[in-house]
Amino acid sequence: MKKILLYSFIFVTALVVFHASDVMAERDKFLDIKEVKTESGITAWLVEDHHIPVIAFDFAFMDAGAKNDPADKQGLSRLVSNTMDEGAGELTSEAFQKELRDLSISLGFNSGRDSFGGSVKTLTKNKDRAFELLKLAIMQPRFDADPVQRMRQANQARIRSSLSDPDWMAARILNDKAYEGHPYALNSGGTLSTLDAITLDDLHNFPAQNFSKDRLRVAVAGDITAEELKTLLDDVFSGLQDTLPEPEIADIKLKNATKTYLYRQENLPQTVVQIMQNGISRTSPDYHKAQVMNFILGSSGFGSRLTEEIREKRGLTYGIYSGLMNMDHFNGLTVSTSTANQNVREMLKLIDDEFNKLRSYPITEQELSDAKSYLIGALPLSLTSTDAISSLLLSLQADGLPIDYLDQRQKAIEDASIDDIFAISQKLLQPENFITVLVGNPENVETLNIEEVETLPNVE
Repeated sequence: MKKILLYSFIFVTALVVFHASDVMAERDKFLDIKEVKTESGITAWLVEDHHIPVIAFDFAFMDAGAKNDPADKQGLSRLVSNTMDEGAGELTSEAFQKELRDLSISLGFNSGRDSFGGSVKTLTKNKDRAFELLKLAIMQPRFDADPVQRMRQANQARIRSSLSDPDWMAARILNDKAYEGHPYALNSGGTLSTLDAITLDDLHNFPAQNFSKDRLRVAVAGDITAEELKTLLDDVFSGLQDTLPEPEIADIKLKNATKTYLYRQENLPQTVVQIMQNGISRTSPDYHKAQVMNFILGSSGFGSRLTEEIREKRGLTYGIYSGLMNMDHFNGLTVSTSTANQNVREMLKLIDDEFNKLRSYPITEQELSDAKSYLIGALPLSLTSTDAISSLLLSLQADGLPIDYLDQRQKAIEDASIDDIFAISQKLLQPENFITVLVGNPENVETLNIEEVETLPNVE
């Protein structure tokens, strides 16, 4: 088994290296991304690869996500995403799903806070039927009562199950407090009562209220030509309305900064810690410097400063991570970890200390070199499948980034200096403005000016 795994790794790595070398030699680009435009004005990004007879197709409708869900119908977009492939046109749920299974087609939908999308992965020989089924699901979803009720109950069961998950509880409270008064504060997965309030009419009305050509972003990778893709795009999406108004949702800065919230769970031996501060936009010229800084701070796991100081030197946690997060209306920097109840106070101080050190003293040459090597080298190794490539292309479009962004990214990381990282650390890191959420039974925290949360928000 070890030999098989080793040979598999060598084979995959060889393919990646060969493909990357071919790309750089012939085109001097990270990926050869083509912009494809159809007669009806639909645009897609395409990476052709005819070595394997597989097509991966990802799409999203911008501004169509859970941020639009009414407060009394939280979970609407999630329930739509769960049920759009549960029958379409003349095909019942059972018939639709049987075709997908019989033809080895992966087709599904997803809903995020900002966008609503889906994906198809199919063998080339089955592409015609795969995209016929996608078109049916988008243009003629059935939303039959039985599968809708089944998915409604599945979501409610998920919520009830999550009530025993301290990480989920902490995230629920953090969203409520950090985005207070904003649609992001609501529960994108719905509540037990709001899921019951969603009607079949709500589901049927959703596509017309949220799907349009101007909101559409498409990314494709695999065994398809640009001309074939043009025909496919017009066939699947030409029936959409041309435009929809942009939702009137304001950008937001972090709410309740400097505050600490505790949801006490006396039966837990550890306390979950989730921290957030304001972050940096993905389109900022300093974003890649922030990536390098975050890698050194905590996103790299072993080798990061947070892990080294808090796990390796003191054994206070099994894992601690920092991350940059970007949404349409908010940018943040987060830290997540857990520790024994008696160590919570020490943990919080150490996190503050590492943030302050990073903005007070320059990083080392070795830290900079390690961060650059990983950030530049890890991306191509992650693109070993058509769906990984199409997913990356879609995320770039969703963030409003240019088609040559990947080449810009590599150069920006390569050019980052110690002074650059010091400057962005001083500008970005704000431990004095953290919002902190604790879930557990922490000890010796009475002097931390903690506000206790009695009831989980947007659950019932």
